[in-house]
Amino acid sequence: MYPDPADYIGAVRILFIGGTRFVGRHLADMAVATGHDVTVFHRGTTGRGAVEGAEEILGDRDGGLDVLDGREWETVVDTSGYFPRVVRASARRLSDAAERYVFVSSLSAYSDDRTPGQDESGPLGTIDDPAIEEITEESYGPLKVLCEREVETAFPDRALILRWGLMVGPLDYTDRFTYWPRRIADGGEVLAPGPRDQPVQFADGRDVAAFMLSAVERRLTGVFNVHGPEDRLTFEDLLRTCREVAGSDAELVWADPEFLLAQGVEPWSDLPLWLPGEENAGFMQRSSGRAIAAGFEPRPVADTVRDTLAWDAERGSPELQAGLSRDRAAAVLASWRGRS
Repeated sequence: MYPDPADYIGAVRILFIGGTRFVGRHLADMAVATGHDVTVFHRGTTGRGAVEGAEEILGDRDGGLDVLDGREWETVVDTSGYFPRVVRASARRLSDAAERYVFVSSLSAYSDDRTPGQDESGPLGTIDDPAIEEITEESYGPLKVLCEREVETAFPDRALILRWGLMVGPLDYTDRFTYWPRRIADGGEVLAPGPRDQPVQFADGRDVAAFMLSAVERRLTGVFNVHGPEDRLTFEDLLRTCREVAGSDAELVWADPEFLLAQGVEPWSDLPLWLPGEENAGFMQRSSGRAIAAGFEPRPVADTVRDTLAWDAERGSPELQAGLSRDRAAAVLASWRGRS
């Protein structure tokens, strides 16, 4: 789902800080393919030479930005900013070298995960020690908030902040979504976390990349939640779609969340997308209405599942980085079957 070339307003000089993995890679490839002038600045530890047709500058954004001096771009796309000190350095250094700065933030920036339907005006997280440089469940979101502020300070009225949720689809090295299509395609009994009607949200990385490229071309600024799908999707909807797309005979065995927690099953990591409890009721029900009104178009879930399975097969179906092992899931299922 690439942007329509007929909508382009001309080539843009884009500097990527990062951009060699997953969504950044999709975006960089799209930008090159559609005639934009792309420079990729990264450390070279992964993805060296990955973006064919782009200029590549190797360096470390933490203390190594001098290699960018004397250059100019129209837009900076920062996909790898996590600590305010580091983002401050790049944003300030490039404030006179670029017209706009696109910063990838997170839906974890919000402090209220209980209330469904919140938009970009929702309350944001805070942290006692803004100088901390350790990513934890508690620090990740508030640090992203502070990074956003550094960008907005250096690029007043020239910043685009994109708050992502779970990105999925081809090139997703985290496997947090891939677990479900692959596991269901394998068939047999599949441990599924209740309740069945729990809402889930995610976005295909290619759709987000297409929206980002369109936003760069149109010089959009401001803050956008970028998540999907557009219509409400439940866990049961997702897993049934996986079964239909894969043509699988998998049997979904729904276990109560209280039981799973008592068994030591970790939400999100052991069973991806699963976040039980009222305290998480709003995390998977954020509003992306503003982004959709601005042109963000989430593709059908079935298409993402189909393409994820194809990509997973192409890469050789390696051991997944997320989700329960088959043995562990079987043990939990046996306990669920044998409960009194």
